[in-house]
Amino acid sequence: MKFVSWNVNGLRACMGKGFIDRLNEQNADFFCIQESKMHKGQAVVETPGFEQHWNSAIKKGYSGTVTFVSEALQPIAVTNDFPGQSGEGRTITVEMPGFYLINSYTPNAQPELARIDYRMKYEDDLRAYMQELDKKKPVILCGDLNVAHNEIDLKNPGPNRGNPGFSDEERGKMTELLSAGFVDSFRYLYPDVKDAYSWWSYRANARARNIGWRIDYFIVSGRLADCIKEAGILPDIMGSDHCPVFLELDDEKLQALV
Repeated sequence: MKFVSWNVNGLRACMGKGFIDRLNEQNADFFCIQESKMHKGQAVVETPGFEQHWNSAIKKGYSGTVTFVSEALQPIAVTNDFPGQSGEGRTITVEMPGFYLINSYTPNAQPELARIDYRMKYEDDLRAYMQELDKKKPVILCGDLNVAHNEIDLKNPGPNRGNPGFSDEERGKMTELLSAGFVDSFRYLYPDVKDAYSWWSYRANARARNIGWRIDYFIVSGRLADCIKEAGILPDIMGSDHCPVFLELDDEKLQALV
């Protein structure tokens, strides 16, 4: 089973850069996007073979998530947001027979950490929500989580220490999440791989120079770790300042957990 996650930084703009082709080429069962920046119906988004599940922000042109689910699958339920959060279109949860898939666009702390209190509450609410779901069946969290957890996860950790996405507070919340029984799938397979990034500034030719950050993740319940076949980053796919990340799970091992 294959999952893909991508912050498209505006779905309408990304569609003009080949989004539908990228969606189809990945042959994914689930394709989650963040920062759609639109409401359903503001543009024609035709995705044959996929059901569309939208959560748009009240504020137009802001935030937003969409989860595309293969029509071959039958979700038990699809819900938007979670206790303590609503209005910004930041999460979609798809319940499947063997797991929950949460698509999250975690709030940016903003310059000078102006929104750090909101960010911390979001982190705490999300972790509590995941822990409750995990009591029922395994959880897969994907999306732009807006944090580089460790120094290996960004090119220039020194100058960025304390900045949004690499503050002690944000990194600490990721540590809390992983300590609560969850696994960073990419680092589970590749603990020492360097220069693996999923976001690059548009400034100073950063992407071509690979001066980036790894802030897009697949986080899974610990008991799913043995099901991970592959977890990776697709830096050659253009269309946004982020690139897609993906997760592949072993179907037989996953089925054995049901």
